Amino acid sequence: MSTARRFLPLVTGALAVLVLTVVVAALPWLWDEDPAASVLRVRYPERGIDPDALDALRAELDLPADPVTGALGWLGGALTGDLGTSWVSRAPVGPSVAGALGVSLTLALSAVVVAAVAALALLAPGVWRAARRGASDTGRGGAVVASVLGAVPEIVLGAVLVAVVAVGWGLLPSTGFAGPAHLVLPALALGLPAGGLLARMLSSAAESALAEGWVRTWRSWGTPPGTVALGVARRAVATASPQIALLVVGLLGSAVAVEQLFGIPGVGSAALDAVLAQDLPVAQAAVMLLVVLGLVLGAVGVLAHRALLGPARSGSELPAGVPLPSGHARSWAPWAAASALALVVLTGLPRDGATTERRLAPPSWSAPMGTDAVGRDLWARIAHGALLTVGTAVAVTAVCLVIGLLVGVGGRSARAGAADVVNALPPVVVGLVIAAVAGPGLLGAAIAVIAVGWVPLAVHARTLATEARASGYVRAAVLAGATPWRIARRHVLPAVVGPVTRHGLARVPHAALGIAALSFLGLGAAPDSPEWGAVLADSLAYVERAPWTILAPTVGLALLAVVVALVRESRASS
Repeated sequence: MSTARRFLPLVTGALAVLVLTVVVAALPWLWDEDPAASVLRVRYPERGIDPDALDALRAELDLPADPVTGALGWLGGALTGDLGTSWVSRAPVGPSVAGALGVSLTLALSAVVVAAVAALALLAPGVWRAARRGASDTGRGGAVVASVLGAVPEIVLGAVLVAVVAVGWGLLPSTGFAGPAHLVLPALALGLPAGGLLARMLSSAAESALAEGWVRTWRSWGTPPGTVALGVARRAVATASPQIALLVVGLLGSAVAVEQLFGIPGVGSAALDAVLAQDLPVAQAAVMLLVVLGLVLGAVGVLAHRALLGPARSGSELPAGVPLPSGHARSWAPWAAASALALVVLTGLPRDGATTERRLAPPSWSAPMGTDAVGRDLWARIAHGALLTVGTAVAVTAVCLVIGLLVGVGGRSARAGAADVVNALPPVVVGLVIAAVAGPGLLGAAIAVIAVGWVPLAVHARTLATEARASGYVRAAVLAGATPWRIARRHVLPAVVGPVTRHGLARVPHAALGIAALSFLGLGAAPDSPEWGAVLADSLAYVERAPWTILAPTVGLALLAVVVALVRESRASS
């Protein structure tokens, strides 16, 4: 490998940090707002805005004249270890952001433990049964439960935990970050949905491993089922290890809403608050630390993938991708789940979602799902918002799938790079940038989700493509004189498309949740929109008084997850 290619990921990472720093520094200009006026309002909310005060503040803060100058100046100081001084608090940025990053890392690692336990509980029985019976699939029950769990909005789960465990039972604190007890509820809120997604990743990899020839060889030798199960688990973790690393980084970036709900001073909340207050040194430091951490963990994932594969990776001994065996059992299940979702939507469409009745009315014959804070029928609102939520999520996932396949199969290197940089960005910060350019709205939220949603699919495709290129049949094609384009089209792409497409299907509810989270923070659909995220955002303030208000959008997301899971399983077995 040439020296230039060896250092290409470092160059890519450095360019990404530079571009992102400039983008963050450009937010005031994108918003067409004077940063001095924003900082003055935050520091002295009771004081009016006058030109003399603005001039004095500009001199005090030495505000840059343009974003490029500001970004380069801040980066110059960052290279020497000086992350600048907060424009709002006038405190050094480094210690405060480092402390916030430590809080977020503690929360993320706690959530990873919860996710690992949940994924193990969901996946281990299926792998054991498959290894003992000689089957090539891990069963559908765990897959459906995992997909439903992965579709539960973190903010809804957190609000329910606060209402029931903290307020209702008084067992744990509801806010703050003062000890291990404060970690339990936010770690559960973040970790359980992540565990569902992790179980789906590992399930796909495990089923591919179960269909490989070495498993049949081990069984023919009379290898104990426990040994076979451990071998399958190692092979699955090897394939999924780069995605697991992305999941850890993603928990850091996507925890903003949970941190806000539980009052946790993490780096995601720090970045969001700094961007809203236009405290650019803090925002730049938070984003840069997340990006650097994303690059480091991305590299760790790649190294773990190589270590787990061992000598097979360089010895042309990796097995070729084996299609899962055909089977049509339970082919009715996706249609039944889709029919249930369609029934909820079609029976709700004729209902009037604009007529107001009694506010926060409980479920009754006239309003089977209750009414919202304005008195509107929640069943009607969920039905009318289904096209917005489901249609947007499917379109977003399709775009992410195409981008992920192109980037993953087209890339020649398995090293961490631009994808790992983008994955480290909090979607909320991306949403703020999009909102600054195009204004808040559903389209902007969809673009923000696409901007980060293609990354896990690209890393998955990159990992599978690397394994395919290391297999014997691809190396034989190279020796036969096949061109890189022919190898990618005839050999690599067919081995990648199936698993990555199934992964993309599993992420349809995740895309819906991303849009919902942005709507919750005011960056997506309008507050009066029937989009499920906007309905959730309106309902969370009343979850203790009227818990049924979050039931309707949550049931819709759960049904969507069941449909996607069963369609995915049906596709895997066809």
